[in-house]
Amino acid sequence: MLSAPHRLRASTDFTEVVARGRRAGRPRLTVHLLTGDAETPARAGLVVSKAVGSSVIRHQVSRRLRHLLRDRVEGLPSGSRLVVRAGAAAGTASSAELAADLDAALRKLTR
Repeated sequence: MLSAPHRLRASTDFTEVVARGRRAGRPRLTVHLLTGDAETPARAGLVVSKAVGSSVIRHQVSRRLRHLLRDRVEGLPSGSRLVVRAGAAAGTASSAELAADLDAALRKLTR
């Protein structure tokens, strides 16, 4: 689970990150990163649409991604905001596949 200071909650934040942030697309995920004020901790949020699958599948994917983000959000630059959008293929992906896609996207965005 992401700790409270690291959660992205406001819909305006999600909209701004998706519109203005850098994007890295992977087979199962699209990751958006927007750097900002270095005074605040990095924050992350998830978008898991109905295209991923049923409610049960969407919640499974969300839990897997939150678990993966928990370890990676600390490595992001301070003040960063990250949005991870799960694609339809994320519903059938294993945790290892999701981790590989997330790591590849974060590498691309943070270099």
